Amino acid sequence: MSKKTWIIGGVAVAAVLGATIIGRTLAGASTKGTDAASSGQVTTLKVAHTQNYVPYDFIDEKGESDGYEVAVLKAVDEKLADYKFEYTGTSDDDLLIGLESGKYDIGTKGAWYTDERAKKFIIPSEPVGASIIGFTVRKEDEAKYKNYKNIDDFAKNKGKLVPISPQNAQWSVINSYNEKHKDTPIELTAAESFKVADAYAWVLEGRYDAFFDIKLSFEKAVTAEDGSYHQYADKLSWFPYKGIPTYPLIHRDEKGEKFAKEYEKAIKELKEDGTLAKLSQKYFKEDVFSYVDKD
Repeated sequence: MSKKTWIIGGVAVAAVLGATIIGRTLAGASTKGTDAASSGQVTTLKVAHTQNYVPYDFIDEKGESDGYEVAVLKAVDEKLADYKFEYTGTSDDDLLIGLESGKYDIGTKGAWYTDERAKKFIIPSEPVGASIIGFTVRKEDEAKYKNYKNIDDFAKNKGKLVPISPQNAQWSVINSYNEKHKDTPIELTAAESFKVADAYAWVLEGRYDAFFDIKLSFEKAVTAEDGSYHQYADKLSWFPYKGIPTYPLIHRDEKGEKFAKEYEKAIKELKEDGTLAKLSQKYFKEDVFSYVDKD
């Protein structure tokens, strides 16, 4: 082999080796780019909501997820670039079972805080909304309970309350009131089960003086002309006590813990910029947070 041939061959080998090294370098850079992109991937969270709890969470006439809490979560989603929410309307039971098993990441159902729920799910410190709770009484007794947003008059008159299940979040609300007003507590009677129709009938019969009732439930069942108990509209009245914060329930795992922190930051911003108040006015025709205790 001549020296010229050897030199040409050496150059060719060097070129091949150089191309191989460059190719490997570019491939490595490409892989790093992919890894960097994957580290910033959007996390999809499955959100389950009740499908007929108007106006909190429901499926509209177009078959789409709607409602106050759904709208708030959509606003939260817009603030969190690393997350994407997918919504599913479902039953109350499927929501809770699916959330506990990990089928869903987030559940929204106008849920109040309870110790039992806090053991099963992550409940963030910041609420998504509020549920206005109060008393359904006989119209003839309205004058006795005139101090709106205050149940002191009912307690001082020793009003008899329709029994409440100890497992119901309403039980803890009255129990909390009694702890702060030991001189004039409201008598709490435990109930195993009863129908709402029974509660309204019992109040009308004079068996009890009040039914601890959610405003939305009273409006849909009694006030509305197509309500199931509208026949009692001229005999029953409702007055508010307070707003009970409602929370999204989050599946208890590492991903849920991380999201809960991001949710709390976003919801605070939405509260401060007036978004929550606007959405409340849109869906409830009032600011439900105005009923929530400030202390």
